[in-house]
Amino acid sequence: MTEYKLSVSLEEHEDDVRGVIFPHPSFVLSASRDATVRLWKLLSHNPPKYDCSISSHGSAFINAVAYLPPTSEYPDGLIISGGKDTIIEVRQPGKPPEDNAEALLLGHSHNVCALDIRADAGFVVSGSWDGSARVWKIGKWECEALLEGHEGSVWSVLAYDSDTIITGCADKLIRVFDARGKFSHTIKGSMDVVRALCRVPSDHPSGADFASAGNDCVIRLWKLDGRQVGELIGHENFIYSLVSSPNGELVSSGEDRTVRVWRGNQCIQTITHPAISVWGVAACSENGDIVSGASDRKVRVFSRDSGRQAEPEAIQGFEDSVKSSSIPQQQVGDVNKEKLHGPEFLQQRSGTKEGQVVMIREPNGSVSAHQWSQGSQSWMNVGTVVDAVGSSGKKTSYGGKDYDYVFDVDIEDGKPPLKLPYNLSQNPYEAATTFIANNELPVTYLEQVANFIVTNTQGAKIGQASQAPSGADPWGSGAYQPGQTAPTPSPSLSSTSRPKVLPQTTYLSIKTANLRTIRKKIEELSEQLIQDGSKDISLNKELLADLEAMIKPLEQSLSSTPSSNPALTTGIPLVFHILTSWPPSHRLPALDLLRLLAAATPALAEYRTSSLTNVIDILASSGFDDKDRENNIMLSVRACGNLFDTTSGRDLADNDFDKIHELVKCSSGGTSHRNLTIAIATLYLNYTVLLTSSSHSSLPSSIDRGLMLLDDLISLISSVKDSEAAYRGLVAVGTLLGLGEEVLEAAKEVYDLAGALGKVESAVKEPRIKGVVGEIEAMLKG
Repeated sequence: MTEYKLSVSLEEHEDDVRGVIFPHPSFVLSASRDATVRLWKLLSHNPPKYDCSISSHGSAFINAVAYLPPTSEYPDGLIISGGKDTIIEVRQPGKPPEDNAEALLLGHSHNVCALDIRADAGFVVSGSWDGSARVWKIGKWECEALLEGHEGSVWSVLAYDSDTIITGCADKLIRVFDARGKFSHTIKGSMDVVRALCRVPSDHPSGADFASAGNDCVIRLWKLDGRQVGELIGHENFIYSLVSSPNGELVSSGEDRTVRVWRGNQCIQTITHPAISVWGVAACSENGDIVSGASDRKVRVFSRDSGRQAEPEAIQGFEDSVKSSSIPQQQVGDVNKEKLHGPEFLQQRSGTKEGQVVMIREPNGSVSAHQWSQGSQSWMNVGTVVDAVGSSGKKTSYGGKDYDYVFDVDIEDGKPPLKLPYNLSQNPYEAATTFIANNELPVTYLEQVANFIVTNTQGAKIGQASQAPSGADPWGSGAYQPGQTAPTPSPSLSSTSRPKVLPQTTYLSIKTANLRTIRKKIEELSEQLIQDGSKDISLNKELLADLEAMIKPLEQSLSSTPSSNPALTTGIPLVFHILTSWPPSHRLPALDLLRLLAAATPALAEYRTSSLTNVIDILASSGFDDKDRENNIMLSVRACGNLFDTTSGRDLADNDFDKIHELVKCSSGGTSHRNLTIAIATLYLNYTVLLTSSSHSSLPSSIDRGLMLLDDLISLISSVKDSEAAYRGLVAVGTLLGLGEEVLEAAKEVYDLAGALGKVESAVKEPRIKGVVGEIEAMLKG
């Protein structure tokens, strides 16, 4: 039988294509992370041309799409789709996306990731990250059955026949139910997450009823009673999609960039794509053509019929794009360039099986990947491996030049750190003098800057890789600050020597402040209120005395450990009075005082007014609500973050998670305020430390909260330009991934973490960013 060749490449989507179906030779449907479902209608056969129209335009990623064939009630059929917004949308193909949907199916509480239809029985089945599958009656559009008992996300659903539904789950199990939702039995045997299910053709030599595939890279063939009767091995990474074709073959796609065609127990063709992931594949039941959707935003149709194939130039263009594509080194594992074969291997040796991949060391020093094609009996170049061999780490680029070190130097709280580049061949005093001159700093800093350089490069030789000092603080709190008696190490060293920072296990707080200045400002504002005729809300002598009394113990507590000093407790109602009675323009120093109290004493978290109002309630009405003053919001977020310094504060932050999370989202959406963004990243990081702690990691609520934070954090790192906010956000994301497979898979499949990592690494070019991105990428690879 001839091989599949490209028929057409369809390019309209603006993000990954996650789902595809091929209901009829005349049209294809695709769903994408760009929040659209697109209908591709065939206009001509030779060469194939398609017209694109948007069937649905939602508000978030769309992951799954299904099609109900025409009926008397719906003569054009129906397009059914679902995704991140949890809503399953039912639409008529001919209607524009702005028209009302035929139906909106509500019930799932998390991302909808799977759909299947049993037209003859009149129902749709859906699977979701909420751990359930649901059966919906066509026409009535109500949930008729809830399929429960899953201990993870339901990644795949299969309406096997009119009374049998099969689910594949993140808990590695396959479950069989009847159409009324009654559980029948569990099928064990998969070694990892089950992502795909399909019927097996009745004439398949294995005699199997259905097939499954997933993260263990194996296609398993099953009887309905749970007996495994075969397995297909060939994929080298996660398998995302699996379908049967009308000619008795199975077709699969996955993270190894391929679509694979299986006849019997053999892979007979491997179609490599110029993409990282091939998310979906489908086959047309009438002509056997197949369609794929991939991470390069393209929908591609392939055919064995020469009359439906693309022009030779287009086919060659596709093959050339595969050849010129870059393969992330993480996909192929560790590569030792010195042990690789040269190009002569390709002429001397044949492959042993379809899809076999070998790495070749090219004359120019690059590493290329070549895949064996049984059909053409030849090796095909399928791309160049990038970052196959790590750099020496000896130099860091800054300002267009290479340096042995580029340190972060914090000069003033709340402002970006300055960069101090240094080569070991330089005189430390000359480098320090240049740094001071370039940044217009006082010359009195010269000795300390020079000593800082010497301290952090002791023992280093010219040409050796930078080494992180023992105990380097990955957060930057140990960076040099003029005025310190002894400079401490900066973390901003070469990424090759940087210690691992994930997961974060300690809470962070933002406690730097000049308490005397805060007190003075409060006193000035109180006097101003008197002059403005508002003496009734100003501070009287007793309250001013309370303010004075709390300053010294507050300073002591902030520099040591949280304290229950009575003077601090007495100061709490004073701060609450200012925040609830003074105008918003006067509240800033009191908010600053409040965020320091949050870190200094458990009394703040425990304090309740006569009406049982707590500190979160005060912040909601007197800090977060002031949309015109981002500094007020910033200090409110900092106060919430500082609560994690005490046990009582953590308990309050835990109990009021939903309220705090909503306050932050509603008050700071789209902000570009640097300190506010850092405060949010710090707060969310503290929550990730709490959720992954031994007391919380096994709680069901931790997964739900973790997914909420993951969504927010990925949005933050995708758009932030500030290095500190980016770094804290990245560490929070990496820590959250430790919650388990469900969060890890959500990061990859729902929230496009890989894309966010690429954006932040491009926007913030710092060694510490590169280092933590590398750690997260290793976790995603698993």
